Amino acid sequence: MRIITISREFGSGGRELGKRLADALGIPCYDQQIIELVAEKEKLDKNYVASRSEKEISAFYPTTIARGFYSPGYMMMQTVQIMSSEHDIIRQLAKEGDCVIVGRAADVILEEYNPFRIFVCADDASKIARCKARAEADEKLEDKEILRKCHTIDKRRASYRRMLTDKKWGSAAASDLCINTSNREIKSLLPAILNYIEAWYAEAEEK
Repeated sequence: MRIITISREFGSGGRELGKRLADALGIPCYDQQIIELVAEKEKLDKNYVASRSEKEISAFYPTTIARGFYSPGYMMMQTVQIMSSEHDIIRQLAKEGDCVIVGRAADVILEEYNPFRIFVCADDASKIARCKARAEADEKLEDKEILRKCHTIDKRRASYRRMLTDKKWGSAAASDLCINTSNREIKSLLPAILNYIEAWYAEAEEK
């Protein structure tokens, strides 16, 4: 089974990479679909689920919870339930077969599957350029505002991961391949990444 997980800095193009990889390999790519599945399972609005998932959960979920201690409360309990459902759905998607999963600490949740773990990063200028390129026509943000948003989201992602593992978000030790997309188009990097993945799995199958 080939499970590929992608962790990424905001604005680095990780979501695009996940979709392109999945298309090239002929396998599903799961990203926002996970939020929709959680919302359906919990009978909640998907926007509400998104606000309580990886992006905001650390604000309601102390780091001690992951290690067995927390204080009860309606908001916290619901947040914990959403996260639990998200983990269950990620595991179920992996059981169904080969796939690419973007974000949500899937590499940690699916550690038993020995996933191929990719981390995508980029310099600030490239993040700003990507965010502007995909922004709505009426969205007029200054560069410093975009950069503040990128850094805030990245901090939340790192915090979320710390609840689940001691392996630092973005570290080489927590990845099989780190990709710097600064000043690069994702599609131009795809052939080399695919070759590396094929070689990685070929070697793993020989062991």
